[in-house]
Amino acid sequence: MTVVRSKPSANWPESSVAGTATAHDVNVTSDPWRFRGHSIHCLRATPQGHGAARASQGRPALVLIHGFGASTDHWRHNIRHLAQQHEVHAFDLLGFGRSAKPTDLALDTTFWRDQLLAYIKERMRRPAVLVGNSLGGYVALRAAAAQPDSTAGLALLNPMGRFREQQGRMSKQKGFSWAASGLMAIGLVFLKNPIFQRLLFEYLRRPATIRRLLRKVYVDHTNVDEALVDSIRRPALDPGAFAVFSNILNMPPHRPVDEWFSRLRAPLLLCWGRHDPWINPIPRLALFRQAAPEAKEEIMDAGHCPHDEQPEHFNSILLQWLDSLEATATA
Repeated sequence: MTVVRSKPSANWPESSVAGTATAHDVNVTSDPWRFRGHSIHCLRATPQGHGAARASQGRPALVLIHGFGASTDHWRHNIRHLAQQHEVHAFDLLGFGRSAKPTDLALDTTFWRDQLLAYIKERMRRPAVLVGNSLGGYVALRAAAAQPDSTAGLALLNPMGRFREQQGRMSKQKGFSWAASGLMAIGLVFLKNPIFQRLLFEYLRRPATIRRLLRKVYVDHTNVDEALVDSIRRPALDPGAFAVFSNILNMPPHRPVDEWFSRLRAPLLLCWGRHDPWINPIPRLALFRQAAPEAKEEIMDAGHCPHDEQPEHFNSILLQWLDSLEATATA
């Protein structure tokens, strides 16, 4: 285990959240791990000082799961602040970030679910609170549904995935003509074409394209900085990155989220960036409220990545929710 970034860097800025603790009270370590023979980049953050470290052991540990194309760097504004009170873990899903990028492995949400559950079992050895954004939210939801005893809580930030009702509605829309079906079929053929996939990959990993896409899904562009762009582009230059991208385009359709919500037992926090053009959460809120009527819900004036766009606000929301779980458990 090696200590990394003992002082703030471009990717790991000082926490700007008001309070008595500072980023210097936290120890962030790089702790590589292997899953099914593949190298996984992992971070572990703990409070410094005997009293703070001991207090954190009485609180639930957190696992942060990033979204598509992202990595542990996407939690740059969260890890240090959250780790002032909780033990915090984060890792790069296989195929992303600094983790290995195998060229001969079919990656999907089942694989990443198993990666998350194996990490909790091998590294944490106690139930954890799972915090996932976008693809990471869907993976966390699947893990919590598959092994409820491994999950002390679940926080979903603009999670991807559709309900069964949405999937049925799309296929029955009146405007969904044979022509539209034909166009969609042509589009799917292009997406499965290796030459088109390569051209798309080269386009998507250009810094200008990454910056433009981020500015579409962040309402406030302050944190769409060079460090964020580089954290997405750098892994896309690794050998094997295109094979992972192509594999993901060829993945089968995801199972509807109803299937996973029906199996949940853990307390649930739903945190929404209301202006997300990809997830479009506001019209879907009724479905989530029906699926999880007891969930705590927070709506932020942010886009697809509320934890990185408004980290101070999100950190406060998450810590308050965690405090409520602790208070309920004590009672």
